[in-house]
Amino acid sequence: MTARESSDGRGSYGWPARLHVVTGKGGTGKTTVAAALALALARDGRRTLLIEVEARQGIAQLFERDPLPYRETRIATAQGGGELRALAVDVEEALLEYLEMFYRLGVAGRALRKVGAVDFATTIAPGLRDVLLTGKIKEAVTRTVDGRRVYDAVVLDAPPTGRIGRFLNVTAETARLAKVGPIKTQSEGVAAILRSPMTAVHVVTLLEEMPVQETADAIEELTRLGIPIGTVIVNATRPPMLAGAKVTQADLRKGLTAAGLAPDKETLAGLVGEAKAYQTRVAAEASLRADLQGLGRPVVELPIVPEGVTAASLESLGDLLLTSADAGTERIRSLGASER
Repeated sequence: MTARESSDGRGSYGWPARLHVVTGKGGTGKTTVAAALALALARDGRRTLLIEVEARQGIAQLFERDPLPYRETRIATAQGGGELRALAVDVEEALLEYLEMFYRLGVAGRALRKVGAVDFATTIAPGLRDVLLTGKIKEAVTRTVDGRRVYDAVVLDAPPTGRIGRFLNVTAETARLAKVGPIKTQSEGVAAILRSPMTAVHVVTLLEEMPVQETADAIEELTRLGIPIGTVIVNATRPPMLAGAKVTQADLRKGLTAAGLAPDKETLAGLVGEAKAYQTRVAAEASLRADLQGLGRPVVELPIVPEGVTAASLESLGDLLLTSADAGTERIRSLGASER
């Protein structure tokens, strides 16, 4: 088996799950990372579904498309002829679908929407909303046609870290809604998948104090809930700007002279201040990077995309996710072996 293959030969062992849940503190770029991962996992003839559940239409904006409808829509072709589809789950449509599936309401169900009953139901019972959303995700993950799974992988652009535990812990939420019946049965089926090796939750962060802390908190919470953790993805990292660990006034004076600029006192003072601020930031980022490495999960770093995210940059980020995750998994395995 090659480093890029999983046990079934369908993909990188750094991303062996079938359901990839991508979360992160708001502003870390989790939608971009989810899209890049989905595109990468669709390579070589595979089919991947990218799902969003927060009614933001972030996927449509990223791929410069009209708002996504409540149906699986092809949005991109991956390298090697793979296919990426996307779905924006609408909670009202999901509830009507649920009512039709289990209660055969049909037209009556549509009438409920007209009088606002659907919105009312999901408002007074927020746990029901998450059951419907996760139920739709589970259906996509497990769907088969002629004995074959429709999707090789499903990638979820999930709620942020502050809400991810509650969102994925559907059995606890539905315990207050129903003791028996379809809701309970569906939530238990969802929970079984979310707690199985079929699922991995990847946490997107930045090298900043608050996102790193939320990453650690989310991993602790999800571990406590028994939900598998995948990879920590450090987004928007910046390359080193200075060659050495310390820059002196003599270095700056020499550089200014070489550039044909006058090394006057005011210019030198300004550059020294900027160099010190940069070195302080680099030291802080190194400390935060060490904190992330200490979480015991593979860590992947993605560079900042200064020109803005495009189709080409999504493919490049996907390349890095595939190759870096393999290396990160090897690192964790080697650490585990050395501890034994």
